[in-house]
Amino acid sequence: MRNFGDIMFTQTVKAEQEKRGSRAGYAKMTARPAPEALSEREAAFIAARDSFYMASVTETGWPYVQHRGGPKGFLRVLGPTTLGFADYRGNKQYVSTGNLKTDDRVSLFLMDYPNKARLKLLARAKIQSAEDAPELVSLLEVAGQGNVERLFTLELEAFDWNCPQFITPRFTENDVREIIAPQLEAMKTENEALKARLAALETG
Repeated sequence: MRNFGDIMFTQTVKAEQEKRGSRAGYAKMTARPAPEALSEREAAFIAARDSFYMASVTETGWPYVQHRGGPKGFLRVLGPTTLGFADYRGNKQYVSTGNLKTDDRVSLFLMDYPNKARLKLLARAKIQSAEDAPELVSLLEVAGQGNVERLFTLELEAFDWNCPQFITPRFTENDVREIIAPQLEAMKTENEALKARLAALETG
């Protein structure tokens, strides 16, 4: 893999960084050796996501961002630098699928809103039909999602952790349940104790 900045920091971007006073800091970042693979930290973060955003580029040069969602772990780590996910029938626009036929580059944002964390990935994407890759279907399909139409595999070129500034914490319904579960259990226990005391008073 390469350093994220070696891909994203073009000459024009570097000139802007120089103008704004941030070039020296980012030069130090790209001077570090690039990671050879995803670490346990990235793998665990990816496995915990229930959605991500994927950008591709149209043949006319327009960027297109698509949201992908599913159960936690539907985006799977298949190898040290390889991710994959199954694609199911949606609205049949096939914009990302069409874009990847002319340019295989994609950019992914993986968000953890409650903890204000963001992982950015740059990759080369490959699409295979479910009929042509049955073994991959067995690795990537998610029960209850329907029939797999195609499979995306992503060979990572670079990744970067973004700063938490300006990420607004948001919580899913499941997040809220987990947060309030101890309080609900305590209230239930207290309620049962109060009912028992009332019953004792009534019979006393």
